[in-house]
Amino acid sequence: MKKQGAVATRQNRVRHEEVRQAKLRQPRVHTQLGRAAVQIFAANDRINQILIEQLDPAAWRAKPPGKVRSIAAIFTHMHNMRSKWVRLTAPHLKLPPQLNRTRCTPQQARAGLAESAARCAEMLAEALDGKGRVQKFLRDGWGRPWPVGPEMLCYMLAHEAHHRGQVCMLAHQLGFPLPIGVTSGIWNWEKLWKECGSPGGPGHNS
Repeated sequence: MKKQGAVATRQNRVRHEEVRQAKLRQPRVHTQLGRAAVQIFAANDRINQILIEQLDPAAWRAKPPGKVRSIAAIFTHMHNMRSKWVRLTAPHLKLPPQLNRTRCTPQQARAGLAESAARCAEMLAEALDGKGRVQKFLRDGWGRPWPVGPEMLCYMLAHEAHHRGQVCMLAHQLGFPLPIGVTSGIWNWEKLWKECGSPGGPGHNS
C-alpha cells in the first residue's frame, strides 16, 4: 500500500508539473476567438499525449498489413505537418525540429508534439488577435491560402482527429487495444481543459 501511495504521489507531481508547463506554453491572446482557439488546440494535443502515454510500447512500431503507416509514423507525420503549417503561415516563429518516423521514440514524439503544439498556439493567437500579423493560412505548398479565421482551426483539428482515429483503430487491429478508460476519457473535455491549465472548462476564459 505504501508503494502504491508513493507511485500515486509521483504521478500527481508529474501531472501538476505538466499542467504548470501547459499554462506557460499558452500565449496571451486579446480576443475571445483567439483565446478559445489556443485552449482548444491545447486540449487537442493533450489527447495526443494521453494516447501515446497509454499505448502499449509494442504497438509503437508494429507493422500493419499492407501499405499503411505505423503508429509511430502517424504521430511523427502529425508533428511534421504542424511544423509545415507554422513554416508556411508564420515563418517568423521558431520552427520545431522535424521528427524521423523510423527512429522516433514515444518519448521523443511526446516532447516534439508538445513543442509543435506550442508553436501552433502562437500561430493561432497571432492569426486571431485582430492585429493582422498573420493574415493567411497555408496548409500546404499546393494549397490556396485562406484568410485566417475559424476555418483554420477547424482544418487543423480535423487533420489530427482523422489520424487519432487511425491510431485507435490500428492499436485494436494489431492486438493492443487502448483501455476503455482512455478511449472514453478523451471525451471528458472538462478534465482535458483542466489538465491544460484552464480549470473553468470549455467556454470559460481561464
